[in-house]
Amino acid sequence: MQRLRPLTSPATLKSVRVRIPYFQINAFTSKTFGGNPAGVCLLPSWLPDGTLKNIAAENELSETAFLVRQQDFFDLRWFTPAVEVDLCGHATLASAFALFHELGHKSESIRFQTKSGALIATRRNKIIELDFPSRPPRQCAPPEKLLQGLGSKPAEVLRSRDYLAVLSSPEEVAALKPKFDLLCQLDSLGVIVTARDHEADFVSRFFAPAAGIDEDPVTGSAHCTLIPFWAERLRKQEMFAKQISKRGGELFCRLMGDRVSIGGQAVVYLRGEIESEPL
Repeated sequence: MQRLRPLTSPATLKSVRVRIPYFQINAFTSKTFGGNPAGVCLLPSWLPDGTLKNIAAENELSETAFLVRQQDFFDLRWFTPAVEVDLCGHATLASAFALFHELGHKSESIRFQTKSGALIATRRNKIIELDFPSRPPRQCAPPEKLLQGLGSKPAEVLRSRDYLAVLSSPEEVAALKPKFDLLCQLDSLGVIVTARDHEADFVSRFFAPAAGIDEDPVTGSAHCTLIPFWAERLRKQEMFAKQISKRGGELFCRLMGDRVSIGGQAVVYLRGEIESEPL
């Protein structure tokens, strides 16, 4: 029997493929199966946006982070399975953790250049602190689809990038069963739901169906709004917060004028390579 010859030799295939170092890091947790999983891809240079979107969709994580090293900083972009976002806390924490603990970054701080400007990650023992912009919310009239989508009547509704719904108790936050088909019609990236807590200073959940994420396990960027809101209400500059999704997460929060510090731990779940399209 005559053997069929491949149209392209293995050597040729190898020469036209790109192997991307890849890590899956669970952020804002010390537990292997807790926190928010983020993909972290270290690129030699930028791939086409379509390829980045395909990788993020294939990963099916809340966000995948893509980094390109510059002289003294890293360019950083974040993609959900559906869209590119302007700010992502847990994937920034995951990126910093990978650089510090997997790739041997020597300095105690890392600077990222992003769509939200320069962001700094600093390690302090087991905690990595993110220096992010503060996004205080303003009072607004609650959209009917927000109320119907949450199935609850918040005590207050405010807005910055996302809608912020304030409920009366952590139990009420935990019991929510949102209608995502309604929430995805809102004119915002997502919806933050929060309440004061009995143990932590406050709790939250975050829903972003319009971005391809029904519920995000732990959302650093939402705390750019939660920190200034609760700092004013609680009259505290430093706070401890929990995101009470199924996976759960813990965040060490501090208001710093027009900036916020969002701290957390992280653990590695997976190390490997992605074989992608050529540059």
